[in-house]
Amino acid sequence: LLSVSASANPAGVEGWLTTADGSRKLSPMEDVKVVQIAKGQNPDIVINTQKRFQKIAGFGASITDASAYLIQTKLSENARQALMRELFSRSAGLGFSVTRITIGASDFSQSHYSYADVPGNPLADIAPARTHLIPTLKTMRAINPQLKIIATPWSAPAWMKTSGSLIKGRLKPENYGDFARYLVSYTIAMRKAGVPIDMLTIQNEPHFEPENYPGMRVEPAERAAFISGHLGPKMRREIPGTKLLDWDHNWDQPESPTAVLSDHTAARYIDGVAWHCYAGEVAAQSLVRDRFPKKETWFTECAAGQWSGNWEKAFNWSVRNLIIGTTRNWAKGVVMWNLALDENNGPHLGGCGNCRGLVTINSKNGDVTREPEYYAFAHASKFVRSGADRVASYSGDKHLETVAFQYGKRGQTTLIVYNGGPAERTVTFGDGKSNYAATLPKGAVATLIW
Repeated sequence: LLSVSASANPAGVEGWLTTADGSRKLSPMEDVKVVQIAKGQNPDIVINTQKRFQKIAGFGASITDASAYLIQTKLSENARQALMRELFSRSAGLGFSVTRITIGASDFSQSHYSYADVPGNPLADIAPARTHLIPTLKTMRAINPQLKIIATPWSAPAWMKTSGSLIKGRLKPENYGDFARYLVSYTIAMRKAGVPIDMLTIQNEPHFEPENYPGMRVEPAERAAFISGHLGPKMRREIPGTKLLDWDHNWDQPESPTAVLSDHTAARYIDGVAWHCYAGEVAAQSLVRDRFPKKETWFTECAAGQWSGNWEKAFNWSVRNLIIGTTRNWAKGVVMWNLALDENNGPHLGGCGNCRGLVTINSKNGDVTREPEYYAFAHASKFVRSGADRVASYSGDKHLETVAFQYGKRGQTTLIVYNGGPAERTVTFGDGKSNYAATLPKGAVATLIW
């Protein structure tokens, strides 16, 4: 169980450190101290809480069918409640505040299905979600009522598609109205089941047609036509509290959401853009946000796995790109892919055979292993409250990567810093008036709050 208690530091600053080799994982720092900065000089990291950016909704991971199945069937009741509190409690755990769920099957399901498999009937029947998914989500919301839920289809029902299958194909224009009814009826059904959906995206990775699990290609002009002529007006009438996000795909093609948002009719109904990590650079988020500053930015998927490298490489990549990078590039919420998978990287049907979750649940004995990405997300989620603003943080040293947040005008300030330099160093940080110092080993990540 994660423990992040720390005695009050005389400087009024508390810090938590994870070292590159994982020998210290979110362990309290004892050496933070007040320092004086010579007149005319600045600390290594300057924080300006007067310069504010996006309001943060939170951090988390997706509850796929696989994650829900493992949580509900491979843990005892006590172990399940303990893990849920550890992950979602604001006061006693990581305080995860955002999750993403699949509308029907993904590759991390034990069968391929939609919620409307009977041809001609587009109304969603969420019965498959009632066994494992909905109970898991209701427990999460009971622990953290601020939880935001993003819902995404991997495919329209097969009978609405050119392929006649959940695998590959495109949405037929004559079924645009049916697909809109499907998504809206799903949202209404989930709300009646006690799981309000805060955001919808219309398609996971719309420029990708997987070979062996549900997927669907939806080009920008098709998304714009579907949203402007069908889904957008229907959402406004029937589920006005649910936001709509476009794209839900990689950083390497910002021109795709740009094209949809350039359609003025479609753009009226779109609240923001969702991003994945598998190609391109995180700065693409800012490229689109700069063009459309009234649209929100959300980061909705990144998986880790055997390709992620050793503990140091996996942990540091996640902190630098997913915690620091996404939020410095306007993300309001940051969501990893599977919350939990088993010791065999599943269960899954097609798709990724070497992905891992934030935690691994052993299907034989229920043991829980916390992966490097768990600690990367903990460095933010535990200490950045929902509703905090990202504030400006600057460093003239290319080896120091940072992001800072403040809750309220005079509330808690949180600084996350990565020491990418060649050696251990003492890092000074503050606003130039109140300044502090902390020692960061090479490759270490620290969260500092005051």
